[in-house]
Amino acid sequence: MKELRFSKCTLELLEETFGLRKVFTSSAMDEWLSRVVEVSDEEIMEVNLFRSRLEKNFDSWNEEELREQFIGPIFAIVDPNIPYRFRYFAKRKLEGQIGDCLLYGEPDGMIAGGYRSPKQPYFSFQEYKREIDPDGDPAGQCLAAMLVAQAINKDEKPIYGCYVVGEIWRFLTLEGKKYRISSSYSAASSEVIEVYKVLKNLKNIIFERTAVFAALEEE
Repeated sequence: MKELRFSKCTLELLEETFGLRKVFTSSAMDEWLSRVVEVSDEEIMEVNLFRSRLEKNFDSWNEEELREQFIGPIFAIVDPNIPYRFRYFAKRKLEGQIGDCLLYGEPDGMIAGGYRSPKQPYFSFQEYKREIDPDGDPAGQCLAAMLVAQAINKDEKPIYGCYVVGEIWRFLTLEGKKYRISSSYSAASSEVIEVYKVLKNLKNIIFERTAVFAALEEE
């Protein structure tokens, strides 16, 4: 069996190996980005506090500093965690077999069902300092993890993803063999509120998607 690590994945390699195709229209992406979500004045104030820090430092922070001083706090405000339903996991092993290939790695982050360890992944997150790395690219690594999530879930529902390069955020959806990448959002600008809304929408989408599991646990 062929083995392929996420860090070695590029969009071209995934397209050629698994027959994936980039598309420019996606109902899942449209719904995700356009949902109306309420954001309080307190949330806006918190988010803009970290935006100000990012604006002043993103070109000098390394990946760990970016993660600890901006990305982590933004996810903390969103709080994508509901005990025994889903939560945010960081640097956890994820692997799955697609055809005759074993894809594996440790995404920077994921939102998945499970409490102590991820069981059913719904969202994959990848952070990079540079757009293209000699060992792969951020979009390819994120999409590889999404492909594994799709294989684990064994259903036709969309898988969501996001990758960050410095202050730039892009969102991904995967439906079957078709993936879409959003336009870019600069979190060092007023667009940071849009980034926050997309992440908050994601939490709501996963909450609705996991309602069936919550109902089973309550029986």
